[in-house]
Amino acid sequence: MTTIVPISEARQMPLWRRPTTLLFVMSMSMPVAFYAWYALLNNFVIEVAGFDGADIGLLHTVREIPGFLAVGVIAIIIFVREQVLGLVSLALLGVATAFTAWLPSLGGLLFLTLLSSIGFHYYETVNQSLQLQWLPKDRAPQMLGWIMGASSATTLVVFVLIVLMWEPLGLTYNLVFMTAGGVTFAMAVLCMVLYPQFEAPHPQVKKMVLRRRYWLYYALQFMSGARRQIFMVFAGFMMVENFGFKVHELTGLYLINLIVNMLVAPFLGKAVGHFGERRTLICEYIGLAIVFLMYGGVYWFGWGVALAATLYVVDHILFGLALALKTYFQKIADPGDIAPTAAVAFTINHIAAVFLPVLLGLLWVVSPSAVFGLAACMALISLSLAMLIPRHPEPGHETIFARGLPAPAE
Repeated sequence: MTTIVPISEARQMPLWRRPTTLLFVMSMSMPVAFYAWYALLNNFVIEVAGFDGADIGLLHTVREIPGFLAVGVIAIIIFVREQVLGLVSLALLGVATAFTAWLPSLGGLLFLTLLSSIGFHYYETVNQSLQLQWLPKDRAPQMLGWIMGASSATTLVVFVLIVLMWEPLGLTYNLVFMTAGGVTFAMAVLCMVLYPQFEAPHPQVKKMVLRRRYWLYYALQFMSGARRQIFMVFAGFMMVENFGFKVHELTGLYLINLIVNMLVAPFLGKAVGHFGERRTLICEYIGLAIVFLMYGGVYWFGWGVALAATLYVVDHILFGLALALKTYFQKIADPGDIAPTAAVAFTINHIAAVFLPVLLGLLWVVSPSAVFGLAACMALISLSLAMLIPRHPEPGHETIFARGLPAPAE
């Protein structure tokens, strides 16, 4: 029989069975499958599947379709609790990742990528919703920073194992995919068995929610999704295509990235709490614009691999500041809007993701530097939007234009 425990009573439970601990465990389980897949993907598709820039763009477009359809979470949570949906999605991610190397063709990889993406994006949608429901507002920025740091630590372990064991043990793509996917699947099943189902204090609206007063949050989500695609799809691909990185070399770069991120992430949460969402996001977008322009410089001026690798690390740190977007929404949202708005926002975040990778993949074949120039323009648009966030956002004061104006729930 399912045990349902209100969040208010969960504080009496052992530390390892509390909702915050479950958030940590889930956030540490997902990277095992996802980042093993991510670490090997560029080399796998080039060396085994023979992909070019257009193929990798198409693959990532297919990968983002479930993110665009994340609004479907609203319909599912009418019948399935969010916590259960999140864990089932996590299990699906694990299973699909495990079989990635079994179908080394464009069609096969598109199919398995679609399945793993359904698991990843539905998990991420629900996980974001649960974080904002279960974490108190005063502690959310710092707790999100620690959760992000724990996730980075898990990813660090994955990358270390790949770097240290790939060549000495003669690891294969199939072995790594199967092992990583199996671990994530097993962790999801254990979480289903060992944890009760937690009940948030505010029942969630189980229908699509589009509030006019959330318009700035929606716009920032859209731009975030567009920028993220260029980093996710083309930054790592550049390291393999332009500089000839091998599996252990690219994973080594990811490893450096994660060590830095693991150390910095808790401080990013503190920075958001101290400086506020407005200043934090402004700093992020200025930094990203500079980084993307310098990525373009790798092609315009022939800058070397050391600078490109450094930019990759800085790029990832700046993206970590995006947790400020979560806490901005937490401060302006009606408590019952969190789950449906998380789904809607995830869909908005992926609108550009559905068509940008394949279009930019075609542009990449002609001019890689133009892709990064376009990304810098996107960062500047995000900067202009971030300047509309008030210093102390709250319901009725969502933007600098809404100062002092009462806002209805609709």
